[in-house]
Amino acid sequence: MLLPFGGSGMNTTMDDINLIQQAQRHHLVVRQLGEEIDLEIGPGDDDPSFGNSTLIGGPPREPSSEEPDDTKQMVMVSQLPSDDQDMSRTQPSKRKKKVVKRWREEWADTYKWAYVDVKEGTARIFCSVCREYGRKHRRNPYGNEGSRNMQMSALEEHNNSLLHKEALRLQMASKDKMVPDKPVYVKALMSKTAGSIVDTALKRDPHELEFIQSVQEAVHALERVIAKNAHYVNIMERLLEPERTIIFRVPWADDRGETHVNRGYRVQFNQALGPCRGGIRFHPSMNLSICKFLGFEQTLKNALSPYKLGGAAGGSDFDPKGKSDNEIMSFCQSFMNEIYRYLGPDKDLPSEEIGVGTREMGFLFGQYRRIAGHFQGSFTGPRIFWSGSSLRTEATGYGLVFFAQLILSDMNKELKGLRCAVSGSGKIALHVLEKLIAYGAVPITVSDSKGYLVDEDGFDYLKISFLRDIKSQQRSLRDYSKTYARSKYFDEAKPWNERCDIAFPCASQNEIEQSDAFNLVNSGCRILVEGSNMPCTPEAVDVLRKANVLIAPAMAAGAGGVVAGELELNHECNLLQWSPEDFESKLQEAMKQIYQRALKAATDFGYQKDNPEALVHGAVISAFLMIAQAMTDQGCV
Repeated sequence: MLLPFGGSGMNTTMDDINLIQQAQRHHLVVRQLGEEIDLEIGPGDDDPSFGNSTLIGGPPREPSSEEPDDTKQMVMVSQLPSDDQDMSRTQPSKRKKKVVKRWREEWADTYKWAYVDVKEGTARIFCSVCREYGRKHRRNPYGNEGSRNMQMSALEEHNNSLLHKEALRLQMASKDKMVPDKPVYVKALMSKTAGSIVDTALKRDPHELEFIQSVQEAVHALERVIAKNAHYVNIMERLLEPERTIIFRVPWADDRGETHVNRGYRVQFNQALGPCRGGIRFHPSMNLSICKFLGFEQTLKNALSPYKLGGAAGGSDFDPKGKSDNEIMSFCQSFMNEIYRYLGPDKDLPSEEIGVGTREMGFLFGQYRRIAGHFQGSFTGPRIFWSGSSLRTEATGYGLVFFAQLILSDMNKELKGLRCAVSGSGKIALHVLEKLIAYGAVPITVSDSKGYLVDEDGFDYLKISFLRDIKSQQRSLRDYSKTYARSKYFDEAKPWNERCDIAFPCASQNEIEQSDAFNLVNSGCRILVEGSNMPCTPEAVDVLRKANVLIAPAMAAGAGGVVAGELELNHECNLLQWSPEDFESKLQEAMKQIYQRALKAATDFGYQKDNPEALVHGAVISAFLMIAQAMTDQGCV
């Protein structure tokens, strides 16, 4: 049973919120700052006395019959009642080392790998990853975990243990970690009609958190539209049910001849405007909820673009990291063997997403061509061996910067000299850095799954080339700071507390949480340009909205990839070799059209241009009205 805790020792409300959230995120239980915590550490379970040694002083606890066996019982030991203390004195004394320190604010970060649990009637400090305790987590088995070394370098010592690394590997491979451990965040809507749409989606798909989140954001933006025309309620309910959902197994063999199986997905969400376009994502976190959310967002994004296209998304929980070319080819060919019958120039053409790049798209297309027996059309992605534009990978990143420049132009400002925080270090993020430098801005951060890198001098083209080399060799961004002394890499952190004027989240969905939004506001950020789909949690969106941070939604700002993909498939583009200047000119014109459409739709429904959510509402409204008209014209299909 979790005991209540608070942050009475902190100076500000925001610091209090940050500490509480950090404690919750790492299963850390803190009752009050300044309170004493007992750090008695046993010698290790390879010692015969390990099972009986006391880690944290406390009375034995009998498990409740009402609680499930696998439930973790987390407690915070403070001052024990006198009766309990008398009981503890009667127990046989054990040889142990003991240190009692006062709980300080900075310890919440030092001990973020730990949580307290009761084991055989004794409270102990466990590893949050591998659920073990004791000597196993020390690089030096004879060190004293209660010493200053424990207090200052516990995390480093812990992360270097072989047991911890193996536990982390197994955890990453486990599907159990994908089960959400938080309830659905339901936004309050002004109208009951709009609320009924969300209620219907919740009843139908109660466990699909990402999809429900994207539905709520869209319905929130459409409240005024739905209020003017009740017919749109039925249209929206039909739109939220995908036209076709394909789930299949993907068996493949590794280099040792061992067979594996993953799960594959393709959700063709809506084809009212035309054939589907959408990405394929290979990532361990991939599931049906994420696939549906990506398909829904892609449907709106394609409807907002200058082209008549439907939306789709797909992928697998396969992780290409650490796999050989042969293993990836084996997987891609098996994936395509199942999905090819649903693809084609007039049906559905996939594009790149997380975990799918030039290599993967080449393997997928090659197997598709082999099975389908023709070369009609191609997948939208880097043209590996066929003619056409060579700027497909740059288009999304460049489009984000073009969109930011359009926003600033309406404010009579420019990008030159502005500090920009960028998350991610993939294709989109690095191309954002390139174009920001071209406009005279100062990009200062990139990030990966382990932390973030900040360079106070700002990145330049030479530094970006070095970052590409690091990523291509699958090295850590930490290696960058060994070459450039003015840079620093922060473990287990995000770049949103760095001083910046504009933020470009380009990593993954929900990367900006409520505490990150507070950090962005305090860091001086006034514009957030979404490079990844749905990068902010609902709680973070509320914080940014109240702070008047202008949000450029991904369905508008990130449409550069859609534009480039359609230009590549255009017959004229296939016959002519376009120069980068011509391509960028057409991309800029398309982004300007999208920007103007979003603003017009917002003003038509009463959202002022200076409203921080004007672009968010306008983009959804414009896209939805386009799809709704097509669905109405085509009847109940």
